[in-house]
Amino acid sequence: MCITLPQMYFLETTYSRILVFNPLYYPFCFMGLEKKEQEVEQMRMDCEHFRARLEIAQADSIKEKKEKLALRQQLNELKEQLLQQAEYCTEMGAATCTLLWSVSSSEEVVKAILGGGKALKFFNLTGQTMESFVRSLDGNSKQELDSDENQFVFALAGILTNVAAIACGREFLVNSSRVLLDTTMQLLGDLKPGQCTKLKVLMLMTLYNVSINLKGLKYISESPSFVPLLSWLLKDPDPEVCLHVLRLVQSVVLETEVFSKLASQFHDSMFLQHIITISKSQNFSLRTLAQELLEDFKVLEFKG
Repeated sequence: MCITLPQMYFLETTYSRILVFNPLYYPFCFMGLEKKEQEVEQMRMDCEHFRARLEIAQADSIKEKKEKLALRQQLNELKEQLLQQAEYCTEMGAATCTLLWSVSSSEEVVKAILGGGKALKFFNLTGQTMESFVRSLDGNSKQELDSDENQFVFALAGILTNVAAIACGREFLVNSSRVLLDTTMQLLGDLKPGQCTKLKVLMLMTLYNVSINLKGLKYISESPSFVPLLSWLLKDPDPEVCLHVLRLVQSVVLETEVFSKLASQFHDSMFLQHIITISKSQNFSLRTLAQELLEDFKVLEFKG
């Protein structure tokens, strides 16, 4: 049987339609769509999961911010309480030590202080407090003398001065509280000329009182920084500071044995120049004491 051209075209067209519309010939087409739908569903589920995690994280963040805010408020309240307590302790310390400073001029009171069992601890705390105070100074020569903090430190230094003015007090400081004497000399060197002159004067008075005790004089004069410290303090613009430095030098000069060990340092041109300058001062007390020291130096040099 022969097939004509029109018949062949019909059969070819029909076969092509069967291939196009018969799913049996495209088994992977629907499988690809199903996989895509699964991927889309998985992505949707992932988005829901991440959205839930984000909401939880945001809630935690808000909670943490509230907690931090509450803690910051508590911290500020505690700081305020600590500041109030510090101010109260400073005010109480200033009042108490000022009273003790006043009564410590009595020998009986000094003996009671030294015999109370807390003397050594008290003097250790005194040295630490004075050191902390000097470290906190910002370099300004002008000080608020009426502030509780300053009055507290001045009172402690005043108590120390009064204790050193009594024989048993000097003996106690030299034998049991040498660290405090070292601290006193160190702080005098740390303070700048013109700075905190009231505290300088009190500390110099303490050293002078200690120098009345021969053992005390030997101890402070054996410090390598002793003579350089005196020379440094003579540069102070305050006449009272210089006056007490000269008194301390005079205490050394009166003890020939001690002076002989320091003679070479005292005859240093810079040290002598300071005293010569002061001997021409308009201040009568300074001028007189400086002139007496220069005469003493000449006598001792002649004897030597």
